[in-house]
Amino acid sequence: MKKKIQATPNKKSSTSNTAVQGSALIGLAAGLLSVNAAVASSPLEEVRGSQPNIIFIMADDLGYGDLSALGQTNFQTPNLDKMMEEGLFLSDHYAGSTVCAPSRAALLTGNHTGGVWQRANFIPGPPREQIEFRRDPHDITIATRLQEAGYHTAMIGKSGVACNSEDPDLPNDKGFDHFFGFLAHRAAHRFYPEELTRNGETVVFPHNEGREGEVYSGDLFLDETLWYLTEYAEEDRPFFLHLALQQPHADLSVPAEFEVPFLGRFEEESWGTGGYREAPHPAATYAGMVLSVDHTVRRVLQKLRELGIEEETLVIFSSDNGSYSEGGYHYSMHDSNAPFRGGKRDLYEGGIRVPTIAWWPGTIEPGSRTDHVSAFWDFPPTALELAGLEVPEKMDGLSYLPVLLGREDWQERHEYLYWEFHERGGRQAVRYGDWKGVRLNVNQDPDAPVELYNLAEDIAERNNLTSEHPDLVEKLRGFMRESHQDNEHFSIYK
Repeated sequence: MKKKIQATPNKKSSTSNTAVQGSALIGLAAGLLSVNAAVASSPLEEVRGSQPNIIFIMADDLGYGDLSALGQTNFQTPNLDKMMEEGLFLSDHYAGSTVCAPSRAALLTGNHTGGVWQRANFIPGPPREQIEFRRDPHDITIATRLQEAGYHTAMIGKSGVACNSEDPDLPNDKGFDHFFGFLAHRAAHRFYPEELTRNGETVVFPHNEGREGEVYSGDLFLDETLWYLTEYAEEDRPFFLHLALQQPHADLSVPAEFEVPFLGRFEEESWGTGGYREAPHPAATYAGMVLSVDHTVRRVLQKLRELGIEEETLVIFSSDNGSYSEGGYHYSMHDSNAPFRGGKRDLYEGGIRVPTIAWWPGTIEPGSRTDHVSAFWDFPPTALELAGLEVPEKMDGLSYLPVLLGREDWQERHEYLYWEFHERGGRQAVRYGDWKGVRLNVNQDPDAPVELYNLAEDIAERNNLTSEHPDLVEKLRGFMRESHQDNEHFSIYK
């Protein structure tokens, strides 16, 4: 059994002036001993290197407003709400990007999109080729690094190491001891697959009239996850599991058990399919897909309790970007990105701020909340600190372990967060304290104007304050320039 961690934090000791009077040397020595003892017994030091199991559950295109605990009223997500009640809600947490491939690259490598290799779903064309992780020693993943600490590693669902790969061994070669899922993101647009890949082998599913296969992929990935947890719960080594769900990404499709028929009253105008199949009842189907995510979370946490390993397991839930306008659904139908502006493919808050919950019974204070500003690239440093490994200097992320323990006074903070996006003309964004800078059409104009918003007063990013704060605008412009690194596919400042 791995070490269990107590949740109650110890207060840091300090030496009073009175203690020092009369004998400076004795007082100083006593103070140092007191501080050292406090640090040695602090929850942060207890947790560092404790090697808990780590599970990162990621929904695909789930909006901030899709959780009933965050304001959704058209349908309910009782299990995610309960996870939040039992854990920590990170209100100001951001995805790695506004589409799946670069967002997942940031999560797995610890680097933001100014320097990570996989900065878009496609290499700017022509030809319009999809991009994948390079072989080690390039693009080293958190899975590979955790293997070095003795972790067994697994990824189930939608591959995060390639948008479109013909190499069935790539997920395993990039650090995952066990992989089951889709190699290609385009294939993952379908929810009744003809085939999936398990550890380099093709798994074929029988056809069913009217669709490719007869089993819903969300059910397959949940079953594989429950099997994996049961298989490795009794191992002497810890595990890292990345459960990369497809829901609620378009195509819109969900089994009958999750259908929400009464939502058919919603206006179901087609907002443009973008190559996705049109859903006959998009608002209802989207809601059902969110419910299937909620169901999956319930079953995973339930299994951890059944196995008696919930106090040895950190579970993080998030989404790879905001909700979308595809396949007949528009995020306005359920106010999925409320209260934010925009959605998927935007660098406004609706595209990148994502609902994020951390759950670790006995360690994380139930019902806690933090407005610590963090992002996907902070996950690898956090996992490495838990595993007892050094964080490479080249990582952009900062461990948020102190935040998980309720000790924000010990938390190192980013000066700013940075994103770039190489579709739709090219976009950049910076969050600097409560300030947000956004630039559009940077591929055509590297000196494009910066839009400036004060998130503390204007969470919907409607009031552009550029003309009122020219010095601040130049500061954010400088952050954008210093954060971007050219590579052979992606450049801004030519």
